[in-house]
Amino acid sequence: MRVFGIICEYNPFHRGHKWQIDELRRLAGEEECAVVCAMSGDFVQRGDFAIERAHARAEAAVRSGADLVLELPLPWAISSAEGFARGGVSILAATGVVDTLVFGSECGNAAKLQRAAKALLRADFPDALREELAKGLSFATARESATRALIGEDAAVLREPNDILGVEYCKALLQSGSTIAPLAILRKVVGHNGGAAKGFASASHIRELLTNGEDASAYLTAESAAIYARECAAGRAPVTMQNAERAVLSRLRAMCEEDFARYDSGNEGLYRRFYDAARTAASVDELLSAVKTKRYAYARLRRMLLAAYLDVTAADVPPEVPYLRVLACNERGRKLLKTIKKTGSAPVLTKSADVRALSEEAQKLFALTARAADQYVLAYPELRAARGSSAWTEGPVIV
Repeated sequence: MRVFGIICEYNPFHRGHKWQIDELRRLAGEEECAVVCAMSGDFVQRGDFAIERAHARAEAAVRSGADLVLELPLPWAISSAEGFARGGVSILAATGVVDTLVFGSECGNAAKLQRAAKALLRADFPDALREELAKGLSFATARESATRALIGEDAAVLREPNDILGVEYCKALLQSGSTIAPLAILRKVVGHNGGAAKGFASASHIRELLTNGEDASAYLTAESAAIYARECAAGRAPVTMQNAERAVLSRLRAMCEEDFARYDSGNEGLYRRFYDAARTAASVDELLSAVKTKRYAYARLRRMLLAAYLDVTAADVPPEVPYLRVLACNERGRKLLKTIKKTGSAPVLTKSADVRALSEEAQKLFALTARAADQYVLAYPELRAARGSSAWTEGPVIV
């Protein structure tokens, strides 16, 4: 049996995600493949709150075709594309059962993405990148330009968001020495930040509809739409950073300049801009606009802001993901778990009692994730639903 791995957010799970899983079943045969997902928890890579809680999104994925959903812990979930990819690959590799990493791509060419990944790992790449950054270019533009000098036109894959992630997936596979093979599937109909067409819509467009209270069920699977409706009825969705805006600003205003430095991974003095803006900004958008320069993308600024709010530093990121936390699974997923528990390289968590058997480093990571979950629920539309300690009390969804 082939076991496909998908690194994802499913924010929310929509028809495009369903199409990808169905395509894998078509390629390998319904009974000849399984799908394992490494999915972000309550917070996502663009530096934001997920629109619905992790267990709900994981349930939607399994009811719509996935077999097993494992959590990508917080420090990797809100990291750069490089850190996000490294964490996801670490999870899939630790299962010991995944043989193919599948991802959407604007170019749909895994070989081209691998060439770009190898270029980024070349010994002469850092010097080439520094030369481009010295010209005042943004990091993304400088990286593409430096890569182009090494491999020519194939560097164009560093322009599009899903191709960029694909390159980082390939790079993480190369760095880890994993035997997992990359499989790029051409994205169809709408782009990463596009609108809607032919019954499909980008996740960003769907989130905009849901946040505005509009009906997005036409773009979701029936299972995902039903779960989202249930979460709304319970006062748990949609979740947005705006719901917790005062708490975020309160946390940032209580910090001194040296505190902000702990979250400035680039060590470029960006923390000073954050400190100054936090003194006067009356909204998150106002704060980010004050910090923004040509060099820094909004996504990076939002990740730094979220890391400061949740108190996630570089020291909280172990070299490898130290456990596999199960969010949801079906019968085929349960069979996979039995194998993973025997042959995987990381312990499997299915209940909070399992945490006590983890290493000190792993327990610290789980506690960080649990504290962040308690912050996340305070952004529910209905405060009555925002009970804490969910990470310690809620087990996997079994479908």
